[in-house]
Amino acid sequence: MFEFDQYLGFLAFIIILLIGFWVMLFLTAIIPYWIGGAVKEMMDERKEKKRLEKEKA
Repeated sequence: MFEFDQYLGFLAFIIILLIGFWVMLFLTAIIPYWIGGAVKEMMDERKEKKRLEKEKA
């Protein structure tokens, strides 16, 4: 029915498909979460800096 070369090609296709799926999941889920956390931290630092400047004045 299938020759060994076709079986290897099918396995390669499935592996590449799964790798693409997990990369897509990583890019659409983890990267925005990471960027959002970095932005929130940056805003908190600016707020803290303004608060400290207000206390000195």
